[in-house]
Amino acid sequence: MTTELNDYVDFTKGSLDYRRRNGGGRKQALAKAIGLKKAANPTVVDATAGLGRDAFILASLGCKVHMLERSAVVAELLYEGLQRAKLNADIAPIIERLKLTHQDATNYLPKLCLTENIDVIYLDPMYPHRKKSALVKQEMRLLRTIVGEDLDTAALLQAALESNCKRVVVKRPKVATHLDDKKPSFCIESKNTRYDVYLKP
Repeated sequence: MTTELNDYVDFTKGSLDYRRRNGGGRKQALAKAIGLKKAANPTVVDATAGLGRDAFILASLGCKVHMLERSAVVAELLYEGLQRAKLNADIAPIIERLKLTHQDATNYLPKLCLTENIDVIYLDPMYPHRKKSALVKQEMRLLRTIVGEDLDTAALLQAALESNCKRVVVKRPKVATHLDDKKPSFCIESKNTRYDVYLKP
């Protein structure tokens, strides 16, 4: 199973490379939600790194991203993918903007926020099961099998909101309820995805 997932943690080819080249740059919904502007490259903590896809896209747009992943298996796959990508001269500068830490974000965020200057905390918790729809992508099914359900997302959101960052962004299915029923400051939508943005004073 880890061999199958290993194919998806490849930053040098396939859909992820295509998205880097043709994904719409700073005009895409993810970039807008994070707060990327012409002269602004926020420092981001991706608290639910998973396969590292969104983190990589943000790094390709100029952000420094600290990825947190609590699954030892997924963190190891992600680490190996990053090491392979460093050997590719075309994307090595992007990989230099990525940092990976194997930690549970809910417990680690309070410590991290004391030592690092963080502008944005990004949360992409496991999507809830869908009763009447096609199966989710194979990679997500495999990932769910390894890491299980995200049963503590409310606690993670609370930890992020209590941090000293300026903005918290939560990725959700477009029709899903707000995480823990907390109303965001505003939302940014794409075709199938919604980004709930919480601005902090």
